[in-house]
Amino acid sequence: MKKLFVYSLSVFMLLGFASCKSTESAYKKAYEQAKEQELTVVEEVEYVAPVRTQTVEPVVAAPVRTQPKKEAGVRQEKVTVVSGVDGLKKYSVVAGSFGIKSNAENLKKYLDGQGYSAIVAYNSDMNMYRVIVNTFDERSSADRARDSFKSKYPNRKDFQGAWLLYRLF
Repeated sequence: MKKLFVYSLSVFMLLGFASCKSTESAYKKAYEQAKEQELTVVEEVEYVAPVRTQTVEPVVAAPVRTQPKKEAGVRQEKVTVVSGVDGLKKYSVVAGSFGIKSNAENLKKYLDGQGYSAIVAYNSDMNMYRVIVNTFDERSSADRARDSFKSKYPNRKDFQGAWLLYRLF
């Protein structure tokens, strides 16, 4: 009786596993259905009604008004003399800028030792001390003095950044 039960159970299991196996035709049918749906989606997209185009008139903007041009290569600042002779003119050659006054004073001492009459000026808006080497009324003279200063110290990278300051009153 046990043998008959085991045999019948194994036959049922074989039939059960065999019937669960999917066939190639089932895969093929599912693949064809998916392809058919994809084609219908593409066809629907291809037959979309044309989009109407509108002509847009260009917008004419009012001319932009700008402030007067600042001189290129010159910074405009309002400064007051802190140490040195108060003889600042319109254009000045700035050798260094510092946030700490003692650093500016040290550079001033060095430049005074080099034969310059350096001036330390303070810009209260930016909280910066400017060490000024020379000061002039004309821009061309200040340009020449800046270039001369840079060429005198070709190995000092900090002096190669010398720039012109236009003093605002």
